[in-house]
Amino acid sequence: MNEPQFPTSKRLKPAKSLLSIKEFSEMSGLEQSTLRYWDDIGLFSPAHRNPDNSYRYYSPEQIILVNFIKVLSSLHIPLKVIASVSENRTPEDILRLMEQQETILDQEITRLHEAHSTIHTLRDVMRQGLEAPDAEHISVRRLASMPISLGPLNEPWEGLNFYQSFIRFCQYAKVNRFNTNNPIGGYYNSMEHFLRTPSVPSRFFSVDPRGNDVRAAGNYLVGYAQGYYGELSEATRRLDDFAAQQGLKLNGPVYVLYLRDEISVKDTADYLAQICIALEPPDHKGATGW
Repeated sequence: MNEPQFPTSKRLKPAKSLLSIKEFSEMSGLEQSTLRYWDDIGLFSPAHRNPDNSYRYYSPEQIILVNFIKVLSSLHIPLKVIASVSENRTPEDILRLMEQQETILDQEITRLHEAHSTIHTLRDVMRQGLEAPDAEHISVRRLASMPISLGPLNEPWEGLNFYQSFIRFCQYAKVNRFNTNNPIGGYYNSMEHFLRTPSVPSRFFSVDPRGNDVRAAGNYLVGYAQGYYGELSEATRRLDDFAAQQGLKLNGPVYVLYLRDEISVKDTADYLAQICIALEPPDHKGATGW
């Protein structure tokens, strides 16, 4: 087909077989701004440009190339990659490209699932922080089970401090693919351990719906501590005194989880830890909160 010749007058239109950018936009379902952008980056250019006014004109057959670009673009394949395979593409090229993109999308789906799970977990913990009583409050409560991922054991003879043991957990979590964006807490084997070294737990854990362990449902002595990480000594003594006064049998383990931390508050003095100590079943129902 002979290419139409554009007249020099801006008032005259090209051959009827060509479509204006508005007409081609309506035909292809693409915004005019998208067509201009694709032209500017060299991905998809009009069949002809009026040299007098630079108006773009498209041939109906160009819808084929548009469909190719739209399909690959809908798969989140970058336009730069589409441009590189467009001119001399083969079925083998496109198959290989789709296999590569499938791997990328699988990774992105996993990341989005983790982000969605983290949002729900953080939101639940933050709500508990908003609803928590003051730091002096102590009670006995029935708690639901909570899935967690437990980190490695911190042996007492290793002489670890809070940060050394926390770094160790983070390294372990990375190898074992824990989601450390979830809230992280401290696990103590017993009340004795908690009283002895409140700033260094037996293990760290993350609250994780896909965790390798669980904080069992049951009755817990629940108290709070306000302040920076590991500043639990005063709360530890208050909980121990309360248990003795009420005749409660502490059966361990102890779980410490920060309901407010740097994610939700700026001042470290406003951090709020919830301390949950497992109890043995009572002989009577005289204890507070039972």
